[in-house]
Amino acid sequence: MRQLLYTLVVFLTVAAPVAAQSDSNVSGGNGTLYLGVLPPKILVIDEATLEVTGEIPVTVGIPRQFQLSPDGTRFYLVDATFLTVEILDIETQTTIDTFTLSEGNKYVRIRRYAVDPLNRYMILMARTATKQIDRWEIGPMELLQYDLSEHRVIRTIPWPDGEERERANMLFSPDGGLLYFFAEDVLIFETENFTQVDKWELSQSLEGGFTPLSFDFASDTYNEEPGFFTGLFQTHDPVRNRQTMGVARINLPEKSVDFYELGPQPHSSVSFTLAPGRKWAYGYMTYPFQNTAHAPMTDLIGRFELWTFDLENRRLHERRKIRSRPRMGIKTSTNGKLLYGYKAGNTVDVYDIASNTYVRRMEFDGDMMTDLIVIP
Repeated sequence: MRQLLYTLVVFLTVAAPVAAQSDSNVSGGNGTLYLGVLPPKILVIDEATLEVTGEIPVTVGIPRQFQLSPDGTRFYLVDATFLTVEILDIETQTTIDTFTLSEGNKYVRIRRYAVDPLNRYMILMARTATKQIDRWEIGPMELLQYDLSEHRVIRTIPWPDGEERERANMLFSPDGGLLYFFAEDVLIFETENFTQVDKWELSQSLEGGFTPLSFDFASDTYNEEPGFFTGLFQTHDPVRNRQTMGVARINLPEKSVDFYELGPQPHSSVSFTLAPGRKWAYGYMTYPFQNTAHAPMTDLIGRFELWTFDLENRRLHERRKIRSRPRMGIKTSTNGKLLYGYKAGNTVDVYDIASNTYVRRMEFDGDMMTDLIVIP
């Protein structure tokens, strides 16, 4: 009986902490890493050597939101004031264009955006603040279609269901013919006039007795198959009266979900990043502390659990405590053999996945301000 119970809850076990440092010579691949830093520039890092080999100048100020175009040829960057967009060509490492919607006493801040797969236009979530002599007038959040060749807003798109939102996730179909708007349900719009043509009711339970699946739609889809999204979900099991967590693979064109449970939802949220080949994924969870009132401050930050998801066998392969950064984000290398730990500061930590050892730390001349983008 003990063995059976152990098997059922094996994913709750935690292995030994990561070793200090390895002299491993494992390479992460032959890709390129890009990172926006302050002073304003984009660092170009050779993955084979993990050394900075170049810099892309940024002209609009401190880089903040940083996104790869769907075709992999451009970077779209929003500065730290959220007022200006800069478009960079990856091959030539030069600026193609910049634009702002602000004019005179009107300041238009861009909070989120989605890029058309053919680089014709952007969908912007933006809000206008008008500076009057004695006050600021704050306008509503709007959905705007901005034409990149004509340099103008060509349409204000009505909010789905007439409900204004502060934030939302948007994703184009691979051919650019549809725009998926993720709310309680997935609302599907054609991209000629941006009228709703379909609705996928994910707010309805996909399996009898369970509550609807709750997803975290991340923007990290570099290793994903076009038209699909893989991520973690949460739902409530009424029989056992607990929140459970699992993995779901969403087929947007077919409006279908393949999902499976992993076990109880932990007290802290778990991140999720897909590895190349889509057989493995990794995440981290802030480690819950005990008796923190008497613990030194140095023991209360930078401690995480690294989670390894075996997607091929539909299970949680391992949970392992690691001592890491005060703030943490992870990305996989282009060959899936290394993990890059980043966010805040001027360093990126490198881990060997197979041996679960700390390999080295990359140090840069500038504090990171953007996401880390890894391109094969």
